[in-house]
Amino acid sequence: MESDLNDYTVIKEGEAEILLHKKNQVFFNKAQVNNRDMSIAVLREFISKRKQEHEAKLSKRNRSASNVVDKDSSEASKEGTPIENGEHQVASEDPPSSASKKPEGVALRGLQPPKVLEALSASGLRALRYAREIEGIGQVVALDNDIASVEACQRNIKFNGSLAISKVESHHTDARVHMLTHPNEFDVVDLDPYGSPSIFLDSAIQSVSDGGLLMCTATDMAVLCGGNGEVCYSKYGSYPLRGKYCHEMALRILLASIESHANRYKRYIVPVLSVQMDFYVRVFVRVYTSASAMKSTPLKLSYVYQCIGCDSFHLQPVGRSLPKNNSVRYLPAIGPVVAQDCYHCGKKYNMGGPIWSAPIHDQEWVTSILNSVKSMKDRYPAYDRIYAELLDVPLFLSLHNLCATLKCISPSAAMFRSAVINANYRISGTHVNPLGMKTDAPMEVIWDIMRCWVKNHPIKAQAPELPGSVILSKEPSHQVDFSRHSGSLSKAQAKKVARFLPNPEKHWGPKLRAGRQITSKHVSLIGHEAVNGHLTQHHEELKEEEEAVQEDNTQEELDAKRLKTTEDIASTS
Repeated sequence: MESDLNDYTVIKEGEAEILLHKKNQVFFNKAQVNNRDMSIAVLREFISKRKQEHEAKLSKRNRSASNVVDKDSSEASKEGTPIENGEHQVASEDPPSSASKKPEGVALRGLQPPKVLEALSASGLRALRYAREIEGIGQVVALDNDIASVEACQRNIKFNGSLAISKVESHHTDARVHMLTHPNEFDVVDLDPYGSPSIFLDSAIQSVSDGGLLMCTATDMAVLCGGNGEVCYSKYGSYPLRGKYCHEMALRILLASIESHANRYKRYIVPVLSVQMDFYVRVFVRVYTSASAMKSTPLKLSYVYQCIGCDSFHLQPVGRSLPKNNSVRYLPAIGPVVAQDCYHCGKKYNMGGPIWSAPIHDQEWVTSILNSVKSMKDRYPAYDRIYAELLDVPLFLSLHNLCATLKCISPSAAMFRSAVINANYRISGTHVNPLGMKTDAPMEVIWDIMRCWVKNHPIKAQAPELPGSVILSKEPSHQVDFSRHSGSLSKAQAKKVARFLPNPEKHWGPKLRAGRQITSKHVSLIGHEAVNGHLTQHHEELKEEEEAVQEDNTQEELDAKRLKTTEDIASTS
């Protein structure tokens, strides 16, 4: 084993350590440390919420059982016959006393530690960090369909000592088959594939217990952001649009796809946290079972109309609801929400979706997670990238794009925010893009603000058929107030933190798939030094192999000559 250790690098992350082979046999990406840190924070919160929900359910059942006992005792008192000493004589046909029954709350099964499934474990680092860093976690099952990864995971489990050995188990199997054959078994399912998670969603939804947590990563951002719209539709059932908000749309496409898979089994999702960072999107959703609640899914989905001439976009809900007596009636939505041509610039629309248009975060969860993380924010490099954003506003605008359409200079972000707030609308930043702005102001108000800005800051005459010229040809219908509002400063400006954080190190991003041969074309992924070092090592290995082959050939030739000489001598004698 000592000689084997020379082929490995020890990597420490959090409280876990792993042995990583130098030949890229098992996938590992240091850039995903933020992903793993965030997952640990959310898992801690899930364990806390799960315990609170269990205690609330237990308390409710105990109260219900107590009320039943009191009611039966009262009825028994009424059926009794008064006697001289004032006591009651119970009727001879006495019903079985409810007091003798065990209260329902007592019969409720005790809360077991949450069982976690890491469907695609690779080196097992994530599973080991869960086991070592999260208090109150149960068994962690790590799966992989690659035998080298399973061997690496089992080696790392032993390397991390008795706690890891007792809590983490590794299996060589297809994650989809394992999840399908273990329905409703896991309280937490973690999907973090290399690329798209689409082929795992159906089985993952079935393996999560009722009220459980599904954590899912998608790194195929080129597909989700509109680079290959037809591929996105085939994988996720939604068509993406290439707007400035494409990364948030990627999040909402993934959520809509998960909801679609859940609905097939009378289940639905409740997103608690959804983020886009670095080169991927990551969503955390609770999964519940309810045939009635599932009917409201069309209210949470919308199609997107994006103007091809300007930045105007509009959402078309898939469904609507109407109250009917004590119930709700679900109907198709009324549409379309836009005309054939854009009202502002006269151009046509592209239509994308459907996307998840309901909130992508749970405010209570986010606040609680932030409070727990704040005390150890030094361990979270992306802490300063956390933005407060409007939860009920899908997608966002880009001030730079608005100005590019009109070909005008840009107002300051604070001035634009002030104009929106003074018009009695809300506005916030977005974690997806430091320059993005979420607002519930309609596009008519947004363009009126820009018209008034251009009046105060004139531009050169443009061709009349351009979208910007058509927009500016109309007079503003709203009074715009650019006076500075106290709420116009973003979090970055108020706390004087950088909006554009540098990467922790060079070549921070996606990495080469495990097992692939490193060549000069991978410079952008791992850098010149790593490529040159690997190629040098590879050439040395090839040279050693050639020398070994030559030695073997030389030895074989010598042996053949000796044999021939011996045969010649024998024949002569």
